Amino acid sequence: MQGRLFTVFDIPFPSYFVLLLTGFIFATAAGAIWAKRVGQDPDVVVDLGLAMLLAGVVGARLLHVIADGYFWDYVHLCTDPSKVDWRITVAECGSERYQGVWDAAKGVCHPTEADCFAWAKFWAGGLTYYGGFIGASAAAWYLLKRDRFPFWKAADMAGMVIPIGLGFGRMGCLLAGCCFGTPTSVGWALSFPSHSPASESQFKAGLLQSSFEPSLGVHPTQIYESAGSFVIAAVLILWLAGRKRYDGQVFLAFVALYAIVRFLLEFWRNDDRGGLLGLSTSQLIGVVLVAVVVFFHRWRVSRVATA
Repeated sequence: MQGRLFTVFDIPFPSYFVLLLTGFIFATAAGAIWAKRVGQDPDVVVDLGLAMLLAGVVGARLLHVIADGYFWDYVHLCTDPSKVDWRITVAECGSERYQGVWDAAKGVCHPTEADCFAWAKFWAGGLTYYGGFIGASAAAWYLLKRDRFPFWKAADMAGMVIPIGLGFGRMGCLLAGCCFGTPTSVGWALSFPSHSPASESQFKAGLLQSSFEPSLGVHPTQIYESAGSFVIAAVLILWLAGRKRYDGQVFLAFVALYAIVRFLLEFWRNDDRGGLLGLSTSQLIGVVLVAVVVFFHRWRVSRVATA
């Protein structure tokens, strides 16, 4: 279901990237307005937004390749495609979409052509939020220090606008069909079309006889996270921003609140996300980030107390 939202001059615009770009533009515009209002150069924020977008995509893709459970598939797709197993039907294996070769002994399909750059094709799907967050944060730290822009003030601005961008981005996930939830019979469950990530995942798990079938009803975790992100943005903008005790508090609150929301939502996510000790990669990173937030909060409070 990596569908297009619309087409212009025969150029398809995938729904996920249209919504992601919408969130980015909105967040960057809000940041530039904020910079002008506090007497800073808004051009720095625009440049910062572009750098964070590029670094974020790189970081999001790299963490997906390393931690989401596909690392060796990407390696074998370059070195020996026969070691890559596509758990699809015989009919799908020979279709124009896959063009694979069927392995009757194992009951799987193998790709026929090597692709040493599949790991880099982020537009085909496979981005992780925390990888993007780490990459974008590193780019922001470098550029803000280089331009001598007030780092913690800029961090607070980011803490207010990033969850807005996330809210848009997760709606893009909904339209693309990724980041889907576990099967459920609740009244608001969503069923995704055939060949969607949810349908293919359920076929691999033996819940469907073919990925040609629509998926079973699943938790709309994309909507859950989008709503949670917008709520976080509202709390930070309408309540905490005017009550903060130090510069950087809004950003730290965002990191902690999102980590908590994401930790809980991961229990309802059903896409491949990697993990360890019974927790997903995002949950493990979230635990670390909350600990980091506690450390920096105490440090910043102590700085204010001794100032």
